[in-house]
Amino acid sequence: MAELEGIRTGSHCVFALHAHLVFVTKYRHKVFSDAHLARMQEIMRAVCGDFATGLVEFNGENNQARAPYRPRPADSGGTAAHRLSTVMWQRYVAIGDSTTEGLDDPDDAGGYRGWADRFAEAVAREQGGLEYANLAIRGRTTARILAEQLPVALDLAPDLCTVVAGMNDVLRPSFDARRIAADVATMQRALVGQGATVLTFTLPDPVPVMPLARPLRGRVVMLNAALRRVTAETGATLLDFAAHPVASDPRLWSEDRLHANSAGHERIAAALAHTAGLSGYDDSWTRPLAVAPRRRGHEVLRTELAWTRRHLLPWLARHLRGRSSGDNRVAKRPVPLPVELT
Repeated sequence: MAELEGIRTGSHCVFALHAHLVFVTKYRHKVFSDAHLARMQEIMRAVCGDFATGLVEFNGENNQARAPYRPRPADSGGTAAHRLSTVMWQRYVAIGDSTTEGLDDPDDAGGYRGWADRFAEAVAREQGGLEYANLAIRGRTTARILAEQLPVALDLAPDLCTVVAGMNDVLRPSFDARRIAADVATMQRALVGQGATVLTFTLPDPVPVMPLARPLRGRVVMLNAALRRVTAETGATLLDFAAHPVASDPRLWSEDRLHANSAGHERIAAALAHTAGLSGYDDSWTRPLAVAPRRRGHEVLRTELAWTRRHLLPWLARHLRGRSSGDNRVAKRPVPLPVELT
């Protein structure tokens, strides 16, 4: 056909198109509250979904709300190698303490990988790319995460964020579940209000992992109840690890009994990926491990004595001196960088 001359056919060409929708208020005073912006973001996501597009960002700035979006190609029904995944998030920022930093999941380079790195890789693999920053520092209490990490995270303007805190507070005499949950809620609201998808999770029962932690079980139960309540109010998404016994399987925890091992971090990342709706992930992370062989009494005693000597006593000595494992440490990935996929 003459009208098709000079036009290449037989292949597909995908363009990265962006459009910006700007709502300008009629009045000069502030009109959009955080609740308005959160609801508008939900509406815009739904509208973009109806038109086969993906909402890239949603920011309320004084008297306007800006919502850039990107058209996404429809699934042609071909093989996975020929399908183009939807770009949902551009920048992921993780804030928290040692578990978010990655202890105890060695990266074979002298540092730690952890569930946040693994989750970032899963998102990047799904979308074809992602910027990722990890601001977490071991030993940080919820109050310090709020004071030190949240302002940096807000400046980085993520559209995906994990907020995990509370374990270091549980271990301290000044524990206050309502205050901790209130601080977590403040972080969640600030990030959700800026347009981010925010994920958080409850703490597993520590007793199966650390029998000496039985006096702390009540604190964990109170904190988890408070986290469930505030997360339901802020618009963040809660992953309830406490509801799944496998989260307290000692085989998913490191020798120090405070941090997950590599298998545990892998399972946490899989749970987050499933919660985030990434393809290829399901609820298999909730399934229990095979029944462990019963240990003899002398084996249990030897293990307990070794743990006390290597981990408990040094931890007690450090805290009696007012020291923290996070003293003089900085975040391992303070600047958002593209996730490298192997």
